[in-house]
Amino acid sequence: MTVVLAIEDLHKHFGGLAATDGVSLDVRAGEIHALIGPNGAGKSTLINQICGELTPDAGKIRLMGRDISGASVAERVSMGLGRTFQVTSLLEEMTVLQNVGMALQARAGGNFRIWDRVRGRRKIWDEASRIIADCNLEDRETALVADLSHGEKKQLELMMAMALQPKVLLLDEPMAGLGHLESQNMISQLRTLRERAAILLIEHDMEAVFALADRISVLVYGNIVAEGSVDEIRNDPAVREAYLGAEDELC
Repeated sequence: MTVVLAIEDLHKHFGGLAATDGVSLDVRAGEIHALIGPNGAGKSTLINQICGELTPDAGKIRLMGRDISGASVAERVSMGLGRTFQVTSLLEEMTVLQNVGMALQARAGGNFRIWDRVRGRRKIWDEASRIIADCNLEDRETALVADLSHGEKKQLELMMAMALQPKVLLLDEPMAGLGHLESQNMISQLRTLRERAAILLIEHDMEAVFALADRISVLVYGNIVAEGSVDEIRNDPAVREAYLGAEDELC
């Protein structure tokens, strides 16, 4: 399987703290690779380096074989790196359609005043409507984002990220704050996306991780302590120790 994202011996220190301590992992085309770990393990620091919000002290990040370690956030997005956030980052005063249209316009590289020139942007609006319908939110197309439920906002952020046609999608706690039914809907949606973009999934919901992941890496104090399939990770004693004996969570 083709490696689309490769993290090679990455290091990041804050004073005397090694937040990322020689991390290496890869994400392959068509797979969901989950990154798990207890609070304070260094997951956010690692993701921020992948996205370009933090600069590594050492090591390399490669996207489709290209070294992006020194690239800006915008450059990484243009190269095919997409991201969703634990706390949704949406334009709440605009409609669902306008938010998706903004993402499509960003992909096209034009100006952002698409709602002022509907006739000139008909292809944008039509594609935005198709994306919204694919996620079963067509009845919310004209709703303000501020009026959406938490689960609907999560869906919207995901469809906006996919509208950019990323080669790799970083998902930061997509299940955070979702109820059981919303989580099941999100799991179903993510399963359909793996062929369109390789996914690095950062998630605390172990039910979702075990349902989705092809491979799992476990990060503890800036180090990858285990990597393997769902069954390998579920039964790894080092993982159970890292989770402080929370065996029920890993069953």
